[in-house]
Amino acid sequence: MYSAGDILTAVSEPHRADAAFRSPVERSLIGDHPTIVKLRALVDRVAATDATVLITGESGSGKEVVAHAIHSLSARNRRNFVAVNCAAIPHELLESEMFGHERGAFTGASTPRHGLFATADGGTIFLDEIGEMPLQLQAKLLRVLEDGIVRPVGSDRSTRIDARVIAASNNDLVAAVKRNAFREDLFYRLQVVPIVIPPLRERRSDIPLLVEYFLDRMRERLPGRDWTVTREAMVNLWSYDWPGNVRELVNMVERLVIMCEDSIIDIELLPSNLVNGGRMAEARIPATLGENGVNLNLLVRELEGRMINQALTQTSGNKQAAAKLLGLKRTTFAAKLRRCGVIAPSASNEADDS
Repeated sequence: MYSAGDILTAVSEPHRADAAFRSPVERSLIGDHPTIVKLRALVDRVAATDATVLITGESGSGKEVVAHAIHSLSARNRRNFVAVNCAAIPHELLESEMFGHERGAFTGASTPRHGLFATADGGTIFLDEIGEMPLQLQAKLLRVLEDGIVRPVGSDRSTRIDARVIAASNNDLVAAVKRNAFREDLFYRLQVVPIVIPPLRERRSDIPLLVEYFLDRMRERLPGRDWTVTREAMVNLWSYDWPGNVRELVNMVERLVIMCEDSIIDIELLPSNLVNGGRMAEARIPATLGENGVNLNLLVRELEGRMINQALTQTSGNKQAAAKLLGLKRTTFAAKLRRCGVIAPSASNEADDS
């Protein structure tokens, strides 16, 4: 995990790991936070099987990246990886898109067509936003998962398909099952191996590493150009909550590169909502419980992270002094620090760190 000193090092002496010395999953899933390290290990393990996988996580957190990493590391990597956004295709066309159709099956079906499952035969099909699939089609998908048989729309013949299924959702499918919006049997059939991707705000210590990684990609696109992020700018990038997660971060890095007239990305280039610690975390803590309730565990984690950050800032990164300010034992403080992934904005004394 990054300490206060690490963020200074990440800015002044950026580490640019040679991709040739990193595994494919490390190149896909960037980060040193314990949750990402565990995620990479799980991806390695799952890739060696044909098990169905259900990936959950907030929008922009990298669900398709994880799915593609599983495919790339599997024995199916020489065949197609087919991504389907179930929310982007009209419901009346989704069955035809997935399973194909015969000529004349419906108005406009002038020629027969193979579906996306057939395209993914021997490879992997990634069903993103699976929670948006209509119930009638969920039943047909369950049958495909059970027996591997696909029947095109308007056909009386079935075809056996060997495609690994990886599904993803940024919605709570358990809640959807409870309100009868998602089939319970399909949920359990998809969730043979569940993978949960943490939001970026829960692994803030990876933000400097991700920023440098995205800058490296910009350097490849624009040879001869180089950029350095100042300590103040990096602290504000770290402090922001990134509701759009990694997708929002990569877009922000590209924006900063475009707006940067020289080689220094400083705080003046940051939009106002990123400056001074991203107060979005405070705004999410409600004054009252409200009709829909709250996620108490999430609020507690965010409050802990904010208080730990303030204590580290007030003590210039001295963790022993910060623990005393919060009335915590040194070991308890260290455990909370690891969980929150906090970086102190500045530090003058790291001698007490072990």
